[in-house]
Amino acid sequence: MVTAGAKGPNISITYCRLCGWLLRASWMAQELLTTFAEELGSVTLVPDDTGGVFEVRLDGKLVWSRKEHGRFADIKELKQLVRDEIAPERGLGHSDAKPPQD
Repeated sequence: MVTAGAKGPNISITYCRLCGWLLRASWMAQELLTTFAEELGSVTLVPDDTGGVFEVRLDGKLVWSRKEHGRFADIKELKQLVRDEIAPERGLGHSDAKPPQD
């Protein structure tokens, strides 16, 4: 039996429609849904018309803000932040690998 509503946490990605960031937002949504298929209930894309907005929220809690950080999140970085909130014991394989030391 299928029940209404999400089975787990919700990610919302608010993106600037005027800046053309839909493709970036949808790619990040796909990456998060693929990585956290068992943990996430849904990922929602929210277009914004105020300009320059790109925010990722987990059940309303701000996880990443382009304005706050001055840049977009790396997908590896975003996956680690989400993982730390919803499944801290889970490994992310190559996304957890540290860069080689010279």
